[in-house]
Amino acid sequence: MNELDELRDWDAGAPPLDDDTRHRARVRLFAAMNASAAPVRRPPRRRPVLRIAVAGTVAAAVAGTVLVTVNNGGDDEEARAKPPGNSAPSMRNVSARAVLNGAAAYERKHEKTVAPRDDQYIYTKEIIKEVEKDTGEVERHVDENWRSVDGSKRSWIMEIGKGWWSEPLKENEGMWPPQDWGTLKKLSTDPEKLILSLLHKTGPDDKNDSLDEITDQEWSDVHFSLAGLLKLVPVMPKGLRPAAYEALGMVPGVKAVPGQQDAKGRTGVAITYDDPARQGSSFGGFFIFDPETYAFLGFRDTRTSGDGKNMKTYTQLSYLDSWAITDEVKQRP
Repeated sequence: MNELDELRDWDAGAPPLDDDTRHRARVRLFAAMNASAAPVRRPPRRRPVLRIAVAGTVAAAVAGTVLVTVNNGGDDEEARAKPPGNSAPSMRNVSARAVLNGAAAYERKHEKTVAPRDDQYIYTKEIIKEVEKDTGEVERHVDENWRSVDGSKRSWIMEIGKGWWSEPLKENEGMWPPQDWGTLKKLSTDPEKLILSLLHKTGPDDKNDSLDEITDQEWSDVHFSLAGLLKLVPVMPKGLRPAAYEALGMVPGVKAVPGQQDAKGRTGVAITYDDPARQGSSFGGFFIFDPETYAFLGFRDTRTSGDGKNMKTYTQLSYLDSWAITDEVKQRP
C-alpha cells in the first residue's frame, strides 16, 4: 500500500492521531519518498505535527552572525488585530493560484541572496501558540533551532518547547525535505521542473515529461512534498521559495479559504488542500497570507497528545520571528 494512502486512511473518519502515530507515519512516508536513494533515519525524539512557519521577508549577509527579524508585528499589533469576520471583498472569490502567485511575487521582491558557509549554522526562532480545544487554555512556546548548513555537524532542534541534539546523517542516509544547503541549492527554481523532480520516478521509461501526464495520486504526493518543503525549511536558497509557492498553486485541489486568523489575530486568506486522489478529502494544515500584500503570515494546524480519555486536541498557530547565520551551535544573534 502506498504510504501516503495509509497515512490518510488513518485520518479518514477516525479520531485525530496522537504524536507517536503521526511520527511513525511520517517516518515511513519520508522513507518511501526516498526509497530509491537512501533510508531515512528516525529522529532521536518524537516530533509532533508536520509544521513550521515559513520566512516572510528574508535578507542576510553572511559575515559572522547576522540577525534577520521577520516583520510579523509585535504584541501591540496582536492586541489591535481585527477580530474574526468577513475578509476583504477582493479575497472572497480569489483563487488559490492567484494567492500563491502573489506570495511568490512578494518573496521575489523582498528576498536577498544568502550564502552561508558549510561550517556555519542556520538559526531560527519560531513562536508557537496552542489553544486546547476543550478548555480554551492557551500555551505559548519559543522554539530555537541551530541547523548545520552542510549537515556534517550535529544540530539543535526544538519542537513545542522541547529540544534535542540531531546527529548528522550517516553515509547512504537521506531525508525529505532536505535540510543541508547543498541539496537545497540543487532543487529547481522553475516551478514546473520542481514539480516534475518531486515525482521520484525510477527507470528510463517511468517518468513524466509534462504536468499533463501526472496522475491524481502523483499530484497528491507532489503536494505533500511541496507542503513539507515550505513548512520544514524556513530559510532557502534564493528563488526556491517563490518557485515552491508557484508550484503549489499548480497542484489540483489547493484552495483559498478567506477569513482565517494567524497567531497574532490578523485575518488573512489561507491555502489548504482537497486531495483529488482521496475524493476531495482535506489533508494538511493552512498556510495563511496577508490578503493585500500576499506576505506569508504563519501556519495553522491541529496537534493531539495522549490517547483515549486523556487525548487532547490543540489548534496550533506558528510563525517565524527571526533567523540568522551563526558560527556556533546555540550561539544567539
